[in-house]
Amino acid sequence: MTIQYKIEFDQLEWTSPIKGVRHKYIDQDGLRLRLVEYTKEMPLHWCEKGHYGYVIQGEIEIECGNERRIFKTGDGVFLPDGADHRHRAKVLSEPVLIFFMEKV
Repeated sequence: MTIQYKIEFDQLEWTSPIKGVRHKYIDQDGLRLRLVEYTKEMPLHWCEKGHYGYVIQGEIEIECGNERRIFKTGDGVFLPDGADHRHRAKVLSEPVLIFFMEKV
Protein backbone atom coordinates (compact mmCIF):
# COMPACT_ATOMS: atom_id res chain seq x y z
CA MET A 1 0.00 0.00 0.00
CA THR A 2 1.33 3.42 -0.99
CA ILE A 3 0.68 6.41 1.25
CA GLN A 4 -0.03 9.62 -0.62
CA TYR A 5 0.14 13.09 0.86
CA LYS A 6 -1.64 16.18 -0.35
CA ILE A 7 0.15 19.12 1.17
CA GLU A 8 -0.96 22.68 0.59
CA PHE A 9 2.53 24.21 0.78
CA ASP A 10 1.17 27.44 -0.69
CA GLN A 11 -0.79 27.91 2.54
CA LEU A 12 2.32 27.61 4.76
CA GLU A 13 4.78 30.35 5.69
CA TRP A 14 8.49 30.15 4.84
CA THR A 15 10.87 30.12 7.82
CA SER A 16 14.64 30.47 7.64
CA PRO A 17 16.63 28.28 10.06
CA ILE A 18 20.03 29.39 8.67
CA LYS A 19 21.30 31.88 6.11
CA GLY A 20 20.59 30.74 2.56
CA VAL A 21 17.99 28.15 3.62
CA ARG A 22 14.27 28.49 4.02
CA HIS A 23 11.59 25.86 4.48
CA LYS A 24 7.91 25.11 4.95
CA TYR A 25 6.85 22.02 6.85
CA ILE A 26 3.97 20.10 8.31
CA ASP A 27 3.95 17.15 10.74
CA GLN A 28 1.68 14.34 9.63
CA ASP A 29 1.42 10.63 10.57
CA GLY A 30 4.70 10.65 12.54
CA LEU A 31 6.60 12.31 9.69
CA ARG A 32 7.79 15.85 9.10
CA LEU A 33 7.15 16.75 5.47
CA ARG A 34 9.37 19.66 4.41
CA LEU A 35 9.82 21.73 1.30
CA VAL A 36 13.33 23.21 1.53
CA GLU A 37 14.90 25.88 -0.65
CA TYR A 38 18.69 26.26 -0.65
CA THR A 39 20.69 29.09 -2.21
CA LYS A 40 24.42 29.62 -2.67
CA GLU A 41 24.39 31.82 0.44
CA MET A 42 23.98 28.63 2.49
CA PRO A 43 27.20 27.85 4.38
CA LEU A 44 28.69 24.36 4.14
CA HIS A 45 27.11 22.57 7.06
CA TRP A 46 27.03 19.20 8.78
CA CYS A 47 23.84 17.40 9.71
CA GLU A 48 23.45 14.17 11.67
CA LYS A 49 19.75 13.56 11.07
CA GLY A 50 18.66 11.06 8.44
CA HIS A 51 16.87 12.37 5.37
CA TYR A 52 14.84 10.86 2.60
CA GLY A 53 13.96 13.33 -0.13
CA TYR A 54 13.34 14.16 -3.75
CA VAL A 55 15.07 16.95 -5.69
CA ILE A 56 12.38 19.09 -7.29
CA GLN A 57 14.70 21.71 -8.80
CA GLY A 58 18.44 22.32 -9.14
CA GLU A 59 21.66 20.54 -8.17
CA ILE A 60 23.28 19.91 -4.79
CA GLU A 61 26.52 18.14 -3.82
CA ILE A 62 26.41 16.05 -0.67
CA GLU A 63 29.49 14.67 1.06
CA CYS A 64 28.87 11.65 3.28
CA GLY A 65 32.03 10.19 4.81
CA ASN A 66 34.57 9.83 1.97
CA GLU A 67 31.91 9.84 -0.74
CA ARG A 68 30.66 12.84 -2.70
CA ARG A 69 27.52 12.68 -4.81
CA ILE A 70 25.75 15.22 -6.94
CA PHE A 71 21.96 15.11 -6.90
CA LYS A 72 20.01 16.73 -9.74
CA THR A 73 16.36 17.50 -10.49
CA GLY A 74 14.38 14.27 -10.37
CA ASP A 75 16.85 12.37 -8.15
CA GLY A 76 15.85 10.71 -4.91
CA VAL A 77 18.11 11.52 -1.94
CA PHE A 78 18.71 9.21 1.01
CA LEU A 79 21.09 10.08 3.85
CA PRO A 80 21.16 7.71 6.84
CA ASP A 81 20.79 8.51 10.55
CA GLY A 82 23.54 8.62 13.11
CA ALA A 83 26.83 10.25 13.96
CA ASP A 84 28.70 7.72 11.79
CA HIS A 85 26.85 9.04 8.76
CA ARG A 86 27.36 12.77 9.09
CA HIS A 87 27.14 14.68 5.86
CA ARG A 88 27.48 18.16 4.51
CA ALA A 89 25.91 19.80 1.51
CA LYS A 90 26.96 22.39 -1.06
CA VAL A 91 24.54 24.12 -3.44
CA LEU A 92 25.62 23.86 -7.09
CA SER A 93 22.74 25.75 -8.70
CA GLU A 94 20.45 28.45 -7.46
CA PRO A 95 17.99 27.76 -6.08
CA VAL A 96 17.75 24.09 -5.11
CA LEU A 97 14.33 22.85 -4.00
CA ILE A 98 14.00 19.50 -2.19
CA PHE A 99 11.00 17.74 -0.63
CA PHE A 100 12.04 15.81 2.51
CA MET A 101 10.29 13.22 4.68
CA GLU A 102 11.76 12.75 8.17
CA LYS A 103 10.65 10.90 11.30
CA VAL A 104 9.37 13.30 13.96
